[in-house]
Amino acid sequence: MSVLSITFHTTETISKEWDHYLENNLHQMVENLIDAEKYILSEVETEMISEGKNTNLLLIFENEEKRQDFVEIELINITDRILKEFGQNVMIFKTYLNPKKSRF
Repeated sequence: MSVLSITFHTTETISKEWDHYLENNLHQMVENLIDAEKYILSEVETEMISEGKNTNLLLIFENEEKRQDFVEIELINITDRILKEFGQNVMIFKTYLNPKKSRF
């Protein structure tokens, strides 16, 4: 099992547009991913953010090779689409999670 966390930080000014994009575009892109076995798409609640909001996409892959393929191909495509739509109003952060123990 190999896990990838992607966080999308959006500014307050595009809140409604991002919600619409999340429901209609991003969710569909994630549903169509072949390499990801499972995913969780979440709104992030935290006291640390006072401006904008975060959305997190947690992806679970069979192995590190499939995760890396996703990062090198699909994540670039998704990032390009989001940047074309929203420009600097969305920042994208990827985090590799390497489970040591799991009961998932």
